[in-house]
Parts: sequence; structure tokens; C-alpha cells
Amino acid sequence: MTIIDVFNHNMPAENDFGYSQAIKSGELIHISGQLSLDDAGEFLYADDFAAQLKQTYANTDKVLNHYGVTRKQVVSQVLYVVDLRQNAAATAVGNLAYFGDHRPASTVLGVTELTFPGQVIEISYVVDTKLPA
Repeated sequence: MTIIDVFNHNMPAENDFGYSQAIKSGELIHISGQLSLDDAGEFLYADDFAAQLKQTYANTDKVLNHYGVTRKQVVSQVLYVVDLRQNAAATAVGNLAYFGDHRPASTVLGVTELTFPGQVIEISYVVDTKLPA
């Protein structure tokens, strides 16, 4: 029998939109798109790519910590970036800083807009808990 473990930040949007921040099914953890929200679910740093990326990674770390896993166990990610050509270099720098020597599979999509006005980045992940931490 597969055990399912759901994680939420307990933000209003999770109930309003009917989703979880992450769900662990078997050995895999699927993490919903993380973005620049504070603990109350308020969007932060409109149009500030660097600040949003930093907060997005901080929120990702909260999810990883909940499950007792590390960045080295992330097997894939999808990054949604507004104005990709303008933000490509900052995306790469942030990704390298966050993962260090680890190289998950990665897809980067340029999009015209995201959920919140001024939102410029969102990242979803898949984590394999069987990989070494």
C-alpha cells in the first residue's frame, strides 16, 4: 500500500485553489510551483527578479525540510520565467547558486504572465527520496 503525505504552508490560496504545496507518493515528492510568498500567503517583491528568486528558493527549502530531504535529491525542475531573455542570466546564476554541483533535469519556459501582478518566477520540482542526501 502506498502511503501519501501531503504538505501545505497553510496559506489561504491552498484552500481557495484546491491544491497542496507538495505530495509524497511512494518514494517521489511532487512539489507545486513555488513562488515569492511570505508565511501568510502574501505575494512579495513585485517585478524584483532577484528577490523573488531568493524567496522562492527559501519556500522550496521549507518543503524539502518538511520531508527531511535535500536539494541533492531533486531530480527535475520546471522554471516559469516572465521575460526569459531579460532574466535568463539571473535564472542561471540563481540555479547554480541554489544547487551547487548538483544538476537536476531542468526545463525553463518563458511565459507572458504568472498568477500575481509583478510575479516573474515560479518553480516546480520532483524529488526522489531514495537518492543520497
